[in-house]
Amino acid sequence: MARARIIGCRKLSVAGVALALAGASVLAEPVRIDGSVEGRYSDNMERTPTDETSDIETITSLGVSYRSDPGRCNADLSSRFGYGYWLDDTYDPEIYSNLDFFGDCQMTDNVSWELTDQLRDVDQNSREADTPNNTTRKNVFRTGPVLNVRLSQVDETEFRVAYQQTDYSEPEEPDSERYLGSAAWNHMFSSGTTAGLFAEMDRAELDTGQEIDTDTLAVTFTKQWVVTRLSGSIGASQLESRLNGSGTEAEAIVGDLLLEREINPSTLLSVQATRELTDQTSNLDIQIGSFVFNLEQTAPVEVTAIRGSLDKRFSNGSRLLFTAYGAATDYLLTDLTDYRAGLGVNYRRPVSQVVNFTSDIGYDFYDYGGEIDSNDHVIDVAVGLDYQMSRKLVVNGRVGHERRESEVASREYNENWILLGLSYQFR
Repeated sequence: MARARIIGCRKLSVAGVALALAGASVLAEPVRIDGSVEGRYSDNMERTPTDETSDIETITSLGVSYRSDPGRCNADLSSRFGYGYWLDDTYDPEIYSNLDFFGDCQMTDNVSWELTDQLRDVDQNSREADTPNNTTRKNVFRTGPVLNVRLSQVDETEFRVAYQQTDYSEPEEPDSERYLGSAAWNHMFSSGTTAGLFAEMDRAELDTGQEIDTDTLAVTFTKQWVVTRLSGSIGASQLESRLNGSGTEAEAIVGDLLLEREINPSTLLSVQATRELTDQTSNLDIQIGSFVFNLEQTAPVEVTAIRGSLDKRFSNGSRLLFTAYGAATDYLLTDLTDYRAGLGVNYRRPVSQVVNFTSDIGYDFYDYGGEIDSNDHVIDVAVGLDYQMSRKLVVNGRVGHERRESEVASREYNENWILLGLSYQFR
């Protein structure tokens, strides 16, 4: 299955932002540090159709998370870094990275300063297998002031200015700098209903010399019931791309939607969707878990994605999670369009007080528009056990199989793997 990330709604209402920050501050937690060592054997480490290579990868990783107590300055950090090497040198040693940081400081009653940083390992070519040779590191840094002005008891405005820098670790991938400015007005019609307007200007310059200007105007809304929350936006975007004296323009209806419903105390339904005009140096692929930018293609792109999940918890401690997604990525300067869809099931059940059983089943369908005979199917299954040796030490093991069938023979592969690992909670 595609890596799961939560779809983010960029055009949040002012009330929604305040509610989200208030909720985050309540869940303050001290610094948590854990380490792990994992060994993974694969009978097809390079994921090739022929001449399979068996190898063992060992990954040593360290995770750090922190959320400050609510105050004038706040910080929220979640990170994990790892070092992997292969016993038979199938690949060069690899650094793995995953980081999310959000910080803000209240400078005056109405003005705050925000800083975010997101770091991920992402695929370079969305049409190839997920291997170290098809991976680059992407870092998105953003900072800037936020001005909130309350016009009345039911009206509030928010103004943002931000600088964003995107860097890829591979030199052939385009880095960028962008400046963003936005204004939002929000009106509270009742205690559970708000609506407003949102406008944003996005000016990006890639190190290839390409300039991309995007203007967006949207209507935002939030509706809260007893067990259901609905929020989102709908509007229009206009994009202009310039490179070497030539230009391209595109327009699209854009928006996002988030629906969360507590069906009963143990069952939660979530549906998230977004449609946006953007480019490969934005952070949209980090926010959305149902598509991957193809860095082999040129910017800009039009992305449409939807993701749903059903989370069921049982009285015996078991948990069943269903996920489904669909996405279309249209590369506007070419005739290429990537379509993706998939289903996933995760089941976790306690076997005893110290042993848990887990299983995963996933199916992904890829349709690469612009090519002939370009449909791919990926099926993966895995089962495992984890044993709580002590309050801080866990031993885990998993076995799995992944199979990719394609109408392009070079993309097919079969892989069987076994993983054994130890993890320790330092604090």
